[in-house]
Amino acid sequence: MKDTWKKINLKSHLLTAISYLIPIVCGAGFLVAIGLAMKGGVLDTLVEGKFTFWDTLATMGGKALGLLPVIIATGIAYSIAGKPGIAPGFVVGLAANAISAGFIGGMVGGYIAGFLALWILKNLKVPDWAKGLMPTVIIPLLSSFISGMLMIYVIGIPIAAFTKLLTDFLTGLGSSSMLVLGLVIGLLSIIDFGGPINKTVYAFTLTLLAEGVKEPVTALQLVNTATPIGFGFAYFVAKMLKKDIYGVEQVETLKSAVPMGVLNIVEGVIPIVMNDLVRGITAAGLGGAAGGATAMVLGADSTVPFGGFLMLPTMTRPWTGLLAIIVNVVVTGVAYALLAKHKTAEDFADVQDVEEDISLDDFEILS
Repeated sequence: MKDTWKKINLKSHLLTAISYLIPIVCGAGFLVAIGLAMKGGVLDTLVEGKFTFWDTLATMGGKALGLLPVIIATGIAYSIAGKPGIAPGFVVGLAANAISAGFIGGMVGGYIAGFLALWILKNLKVPDWAKGLMPTVIIPLLSSFISGMLMIYVIGIPIAAFTKLLTDFLTGLGSSSMLVLGLVIGLLSIIDFGGPINKTVYAFTLTLLAEGVKEPVTALQLVNTATPIGFGFAYFVAKMLKKDIYGVEQVETLKSAVPMGVLNIVEGVIPIVMNDLVRGITAAGLGGAAGGATAMVLGADSTVPFGGFLMLPTMTRPWTGLLAIIVNVVVTGVAYALLAKHKTAEDFADVQDVEEDISLDDFEILS
């Protein structure tokens, strides 16, 4: 059974689809943010002579964000079946949108469309003259029809009901519950520094974003933004405590990791954390939990679910996002400065010696 799930590899297909999704969400989100900031609006239709340039930007971005279920369904189906999965993934995503099954419907539909297209590709036998029609006509037609019907008549309605229930529950939470949710999102989004846990939480928050709930994904992205800056802040806190916690190479790493964090790229700080894994993850988790809770309680609500400090102008109250970042940075920095061991010149020299001793001659290729 375990081997079967490994072959199905649901998580890998979801992560692939999310990697395709992120640039679309970012581009569309900034279009909406710029358009709304300049007093434009997201219109149902653009009637000639009745819309402004800023209406155009906001509407383009808004319509693109409205296709999140379609994008995730297409990405998942393509990851599973390759090109034959694109058409059924697109169709089932549109069906999920039409029946209000939302982002969850798009994800489920993407798996159905992808595996169905793959099954047809491997098992349907056709005459030689029809083989050329398989990837362009037969597979897209059959898989689109079957997966679309399943979405509309079988799985779409219960998924739509669940999505509405989840959305209503979250929008009805009080401040204490928001605090707990923020703690959980902040902690889980950072403990593997952009890895599978982070992507799983991101998928959950995108589900809510598709239903108009912006705060969870904003909290996640603010934590990603603040964490590298927090490790940079730890350098100065440690100096105040008369501790040396970073070597020369780590300081050089921070010089690129901190600017990357400003733009919401958390992976730059991974070399720092890997040198002191337990203390690094602990400090990041504490800071992430504090920052996530602050963001959720204050209601930071970025229109753009990516971009670091560029997210702040898109919020209803930009100071909420800024304060969440500050809290996160301070907690991460102070925690790591206190937890990390003071290193002497000999400690740094030992690390350098170990690195210099590494040679390709030490590695063996086993056959």
